[in-house]
Amino acid sequence: MVKFTVEDRDGSRKELEAPDDMNLSLMETLKAFEYNIMATCGGMALCATCHVKFSAGLENLPRKNDAEMDMLDTLPDADESSRLACQLRVDATLENARFKICGEEE
Repeated sequence: MVKFTVEDRDGSRKELEAPDDMNLSLMETLKAFEYNIMATCGGMALCATCHVKFSAGLENLPRKNDAEMDMLDTLPDADESSRLACQLRVDATLENARFKICGEEE
């Protein structure tokens, strides 16, 4: 299990514990915990509606791939702490991470 803290768009924060043995994306996990994530493209890094910004743990994450960088470039509020939740796996790299959900709501 992996623990991380999610800040929703309204500023509410919650520590979650999620299984790290199912190869789920962070986007899929957030949806399973009933966070309002649009994920229009279904996790293909084509819409950026699962945009999150990390305040802790960013340095532990895998590097952004080209598709993720291209989509983040289309967002006016993206910065160095920005990632697409669909491109991150729930695994040890997320342990103790903190991030805020930024993408559009459904």
